[in-house]
Amino acid sequence: MPPSLVVFDLDGTLIDSAADLAAAVNSMLADFGCAPLPVADVRRMIGDGVATLVARALAARHCGPVDPAAAAQAFMRHYESDATSLTAAFPGADRALRSLCAAAVPLAVCTNKPARITAVILESLGLAQYFARVIGGDSLPFRKPDPRVLRHLLAAFDARPERSLLVGDSEVDAATAQSAGVPFVLMKHGYRRGPAQGIPCLAALESFDELPALIDALPG
Repeated sequence: MPPSLVVFDLDGTLIDSAADLAAAVNSMLADFGCAPLPVADVRRMIGDGVATLVARALAARHCGPVDPAAAAQAFMRHYESDATSLTAAFPGADRALRSLCAAAVPLAVCTNKPARITAVILESLGLAQYFARVIGGDSLPFRKPDPRVLRHLLAAFDARPERSLLVGDSEVDAATAQSAGVPFVLMKHGYRRGPAQGIPCLAALESFDELPALIDALPG
């Protein structure tokens, strides 16, 4: 019996977008006279939405008085102008999604990235076709790790929490799943801030090639 719903995080889970995010961050920093950050540093800042990413970048470079809203707008302007040239789906993601769709498993995306740019990226990478619903960080009045965003998706699909999965890469995703009573699958290739062993999960996977088999083995 397939799950009622499988929900995927985006950045660090389905796609490796750190290089494009870092490019936009560094263009924003340059706008305010600040030095650039290495991609590795930006990777550790991803996952909590645009405002937090921008705030972390400004703090890391000790930029002077900068209007947070203006900085976030500058970041989005740069990011929207080129969000996919350095971004790619993680190996095996397309194959796993295709397999789950063939098994009639309902799929959704839940990300803290703004919905408009999320749609552009999914379409550009050929992944949009797999998802019945996409929730961005600005789609609802709340976002991860608030469990209401996941409960909203469960209600939309009439899915039972214990018969659903959240597939993500970070502590934020794990906290969201735990609060909503949904089993969590960790993708170890992502942008987590601590060791994988410290993140509670049903399973920690090295690659997407392991996901369909894991789902097939779930108890009915």
